[in-house]
Amino acid sequence: MFDFHMHSDFSADCNVSMEEMVVGSINKGLSEICFTEHIDYEYPDDSIVFEFDLNKYDDELKRLQQKYEGKIRIQKGIEIGVQPHILHKYEKLMDEETFDFVICSMHTTAKKSLHYKEIFEGRTVEEAYQLYYDELLACIKNFKRFNVLGHVDLVKRYSDEPSSNLFHEELATIFKEIIPEGKGIELNTSGVRYGLSHAMPSDDVLKLYKECGGEIITLGSDAHRVSELAFHFRESLELLQSIGFDYIATFDKQEPVFHPIQQLL
Repeated sequence: MFDFHMHSDFSADCNVSMEEMVVGSINKGLSEICFTEHIDYEYPDDSIVFEFDLNKYDDELKRLQQKYEGKIRIQKGIEIGVQPHILHKYEKLMDEETFDFVICSMHTTAKKSLHYKEIFEGRTVEEAYQLYYDELLACIKNFKRFNVLGHVDLVKRYSDEPSSNLFHEELATIFKEIIPEGKGIELNTSGVRYGLSHAMPSDDVLKLYKECGGEIITLGSDAHRVSELAFHFRESLELLQSIGFDYIATFDKQEPVFHPIQQLL
């Protein structure tokens, strides 16, 4: 089993060491993991800085890869928080660093953190969702150096009420932009952990992605604690299989590797 979205204390919102996460992954029977630490340039909250020492990150990864060789495969990833006006900063990051896996996420909209629900102030739920998807589309049209979109319908997690619009047209436009470029999406199981009735994206969005021709899909717990590793994975694999996905992907040097779901169940 593979968990391709997890954090350690290199991420500003996590206080668990990398080694603790590695040992926890081994104890859960995982064969491959990928650390996807947060870099959110210009995150709109001065009390938290989503940046870290990339040299120390690389050194610690290499140390753990050597120490636990033969017990678990550890990949080097990153989760970048895009905003339309700072894409050039991520271009520079990708020029200077190498990663096995890059998740493109959007944690802010209109330069406001989704976490604080500010995009819903003075807007209808539909207007806020529209703004979120418009900005996400703008980002992926102008920035291409990623492998999957992270929790593509994250905005739902912060909405106090559901939208009457499923925004399938907007999502289909996003999928038709990334699929021909060999990019995919993740199924992020933290949605269930945070009280949603589904992972992110929801079942209807997964079906839409499949209908649009999407095949690349990774599975990640978005764990910030050892107890969250591989959360809700079996149920998620069964869901993906029921929708018609035959494989989940991992990444090595930003190239997808496909694993039959049937062999993981």
